[in-house]
Amino acid sequence: MKIAVMGYGTIGSGVVDVLKINRDKIARTAGEEVSVKYILDLRDFPGDPMEKYVIHDYQTIVNDPEVGVVVETMGGVEPAYTFVKAMLEAGKQVATSNKNLVAAKGAELIKIAREHNVNFQFEASVGGGIPIIRPLNKCLTADEIEEITGILNGTTNYMMTKMTEEGAEFDAVLKDAQNKGYAEKDPTADIEGHDPCRKIAILTSMVCGKQVDFEDIHCEGITKITPTDIAYAKSMNRSIKLLASSKKVGSSFSAMVAPFMLPAEHPLSGVNGVFNGIFIHGNVLGDAMFYGSGAGKLPTASAVVADVVDMVKHQHTNIFIDWSEEKMQLVDYKDSKSCFFVRTTSSLEDAKRAFGTIDEVPSLVEGEVAFTVGPITEADFEAAAEHLQVVNRIRLG
Repeated sequence: MKIAVMGYGTIGSGVVDVLKINRDKIARTAGEEVSVKYILDLRDFPGDPMEKYVIHDYQTIVNDPEVGVVVETMGGVEPAYTFVKAMLEAGKQVATSNKNLVAAKGAELIKIAREHNVNFQFEASVGGGIPIIRPLNKCLTADEIEEITGILNGTTNYMMTKMTEEGAEFDAVLKDAQNKGYAEKDPTADIEGHDPCRKIAILTSMVCGKQVDFEDIHCEGITKITPTDIAYAKSMNRSIKLLASSKKVGSSFSAMVAPFMLPAEHPLSGVNGVFNGIFIHGNVLGDAMFYGSGAGKLPTASAVVADVVDMVKHQHTNIFIDWSEEKMQLVDYKDSKSCFFVRTTSSLEDAKRAFGTIDEVPSLVEGEVAFTVGPITEADFEAAAEHLQVVNRIRLG
């Protein structure tokens, strides 16, 4: 089987490496040898061992009948969408690690693949090397998945772990994450929660079988979290994690990305550093946990190559994925209920007048009152909080 790799950056070069490192194992599992015929990229790579395979026109791949599987690791929606669509329409199978593409165009590309009796697979788009897409599509199909909650961004989890362990300020740990290559020069997608927002949209789409638009999901990042907030969390035997969560509500789902204070016994509380964790609750399965390397060159590439192997084994057979283009109308997050930890410079009496029943937390800052409240709807919380001088508020998990 000849394959092409579109995008020779971190993940694309990782795919080439995995195919070399585990060549014999991959051949045994796939039933035939898998080798790279083309690498599509805008750049040249003089001196690279794969230099002779580099091309610059995607039509070369489209028009080559020898290429049966294409790997897309370019990132972004365009031109990845145009290239992937052309590959599927030419009868080629496609594996991608591109969460932006899958979140925006996943349902459409799945439909195109089905129409041409090929496959569009995207295990590596969520959770890096952690298997989660395939389990949802195959292993857990007897269950109604009622909740998916995950730490889906290694950068922010590394930062929160660093702040917790060292008491460091946000700006300092961000710079450290950038120096270590965990955070991009422009870290907005990570620290503002946009990256996990796309991932929970993909997972929710897989669960409900309809298109969930990430733009419809309420999203908060970690930029407002301070060492003082973390000190409060420690005093309550909790840890702060950026969670992407989706919960079944009637015939719909409520989804959110935001920092949460988790109790020590929560299964995601001990997921630290750049690791990811995904908690699932099924109506007959009960609780399950997926944990591992959520990013990185080789872990992510491993998931991509696993899709390649699966597609080589299923040539001329479409693997059904229940994800239609029909849009899922999510429950308005303001109607969902949460418990909150609140810091305020208003008095305890003002807090009680605003919220009614509250549970006071011993203050760690002079002139500040801290308390927990709830469960309360997001809308009611916002209305009550308007009567206080709120320093910060964090949801409780």
